[in-house]
Amino acid sequence: MRISTLARIFVVFRRRKRRKIRREPTFLSYRIRRTSTSEKNHQNHNHPSPRKSPGFRFRRIFDTFTFTKSLKPQYSLENNNDEEESDETQKCAETAELDVVTLLMEVRLKNGEDLPVKDASGSSDPYVKFRYKDNIVYKSGTIFKNLNPSWDEEFQMIVDDVTCPIRLEVFDFDRFCTDDFMGAAEVDMSQVKWCTPTEFHVELTDEVNQPTGRVSVCVTITPMTQLEVQQFHQKATKGILSTSEKKKEQRPNNTQEWDKIVNIVLVEGKGIRIDERIPDAFCKFKLGQEKYKTKVCTGIEPKWVEQFDLHVFDSADQMLQMACIDRNTNAIIGRLSIDLSSFSHDETVQHWYHLENAPDDAQVLLLITVSGSHGAGETIETDEFNYNDIRNTRIQKYDVTNSFSDLADVGTLTVKLFGAEDLVAKDFGGKSDPFAVLELVNTRVQTNTIYKTLSPSWNKIYTFAVKDIHTCLQVTIYDEDPNNRFEFLGRVQIPLKSIRNCQKRWYGLKDEKLRKRVKGEVLLEMDVIWNPIRAAIRTFKPKEIKYMSQEQKFKASLFKTYFGELKEVVNVLASYKNQMEYLLSWHSKPKSLTAYVIFMLFVYYFQIYFIPLMILALFGYNFILSKTSGDISDSPSRHSLKGQKSEEEDEKTGTGIRDAISSVQEILLSVQSYLHFATQLLQKIKNTFNFTDIWLSTLAVIVLSLAFVLLYFVPLRWIILVWGTNKFSKKLRNPNFVDNNELLDFLSRVPSRTERQEQSNGRVNKPINL
Repeated sequence: MRISTLARIFVVFRRRKRRKIRREPTFLSYRIRRTSTSEKNHQNHNHPSPRKSPGFRFRRIFDTFTFTKSLKPQYSLENNNDEEESDETQKCAETAELDVVTLLMEVRLKNGEDLPVKDASGSSDPYVKFRYKDNIVYKSGTIFKNLNPSWDEEFQMIVDDVTCPIRLEVFDFDRFCTDDFMGAAEVDMSQVKWCTPTEFHVELTDEVNQPTGRVSVCVTITPMTQLEVQQFHQKATKGILSTSEKKKEQRPNNTQEWDKIVNIVLVEGKGIRIDERIPDAFCKFKLGQEKYKTKVCTGIEPKWVEQFDLHVFDSADQMLQMACIDRNTNAIIGRLSIDLSSFSHDETVQHWYHLENAPDDAQVLLLITVSGSHGAGETIETDEFNYNDIRNTRIQKYDVTNSFSDLADVGTLTVKLFGAEDLVAKDFGGKSDPFAVLELVNTRVQTNTIYKTLSPSWNKIYTFAVKDIHTCLQVTIYDEDPNNRFEFLGRVQIPLKSIRNCQKRWYGLKDEKLRKRVKGEVLLEMDVIWNPIRAAIRTFKPKEIKYMSQEQKFKASLFKTYFGELKEVVNVLASYKNQMEYLLSWHSKPKSLTAYVIFMLFVYYFQIYFIPLMILALFGYNFILSKTSGDISDSPSRHSLKGQKSEEEDEKTGTGIRDAISSVQEILLSVQSYLHFATQLLQKIKNTFNFTDIWLSTLAVIVLSLAFVLLYFVPLRWIILVWGTNKFSKKLRNPNFVDNNELLDFLSRVPSRTERQEQSNGRVNKPINL
């Protein structure tokens, strides 16, 4: 006959009393005391009981488990007809009779359902983090391209408080950027029956408590003795024992060689809005298993201006996917898919792409360049006959007789990149993994990487379309590091007009700011073929903007330098003013009389065509002076050298005037920009007259000569009428016309002192092995 529950409790209680073992209050005695003192607790509810502490709650639950399990052996002896207990329950009962010191929690992560979309491809790459007491105790593997993932992973850990829940956090894996949060939930361990697997289907919620799917887990809690704890610590790693291996992440190995590299520049957007509301938009790109997430920009026309690289490991998967997302609502503004298999190698494509499922005027400006893994460009041919045929064809194409066939096509630049020597060692073992990047304004190509060497040899040919002859070719060498990172090794900037065609030459590398010489040289041979008439017409049009340029920052040293240069100009003007006052004051009667006669004759016989004639006289005077006294072009002045030195000191100390004037930094930055523009403009005007750039100065002489002839034969009033008619009718003839100043556009091509310093390349005395 089954013994009643009260009888069993009475028998075991008497046995414990006879053993005289001092124990903490059991669950039964706790319930009795709680019943007898309920009224007292109601009266003194403002004084919390020490039994409500976490330690006491754990002890109470643990005593309850021990007391209850101690009855099971007697119950099984008295009732032989009951069902047999499971092996796991018997183990718990046997363990309860031993010296139990702590608890073991076993968690099995099963699967997820209906997870949110976080990638541009319409899928996600989820993984789960487990937190216990705000500490991350386990991270699962990543399941790629799946909104209903199945992890089937298991781990064990020791817990000391079963009243503390476990927190699950689900993230979307993003390579090279921050992982996206998908949702979180908590598992209440107080609902777990000890020694019995308990399954939970928890609902995930995002930052704004919106449902984002479900995750299934199974939790089991079992007691542990001191011996079992020691054995667990011997097997565990950092207190965690994973009894099942993580699924291998389905992504390309870092050591796997990529088939193509895609350089992407996200410049700006237009018409970016959602429900007629201005969003905080960012973009996510995905190519194969690689992803990139941009910064957040606010406005209908956001300007991201970000450059990044993605790699193609599988030639069958060359679909570049992009999604524009609102950060506030996580709503997708629009999508974009671009098939890169149709893109030609080593050509930068600049295009406005319309977003799908977005407003009609929503579009983004992208610059995309696709390069091959074995190096962009063609292998250098040993037979020069083929290249000479191509060169002769180009010379005929850009002949003066064909000047007006295609005004936008100014010329072609061919670059032969042979290799580099004596580079800086960036890796362990005194080696580097160099690759080169060649840039002509917004056109960018990249070579393959030569591993474990300081003297790489590429031997490649690259061809660039020249839109402006006044631009510079920039060659930068980087060291490739794991995880697709790179370090700067050196840079050289070469003006196209300074290129000596088909001449092989060593160029010394400079630092990132092109100020100081660094270790290493690069061997190049260049050939630029261009049409001078097209280049002259292009000179008076707006200069092409380079999107990826260094952001201008406030520098106290530059501020002092620009101020000093302007002060010198003001002093020169003040000296001229003093000379005029001296002549007007008649301190020297012969000089004053001579100046008066010249002034009267000039005013009496002055004609408008005298202006270009006088400027031509100034050009002639400086040209003769440059031929008789050598090169009079400015070398870096002491202000520039002093400013450069102060800038280096500011970079080393990290302190200085910026800390003192941080509150007015924006104002000073604006002032610095105006000072920079003024000083650069004055330097360009001076360099134009000094024949610093012979081609531009010659062009100015030709234009002024034509102006002299035109003003001589045509009355001024007719010229002004034609000029005004042209200005008023430009918008009617071309609605998309952008007004510009031809004189400023011309001066923008004249190199300033700083630009000349950056473009100067000292000759490297090193033999060339043919």
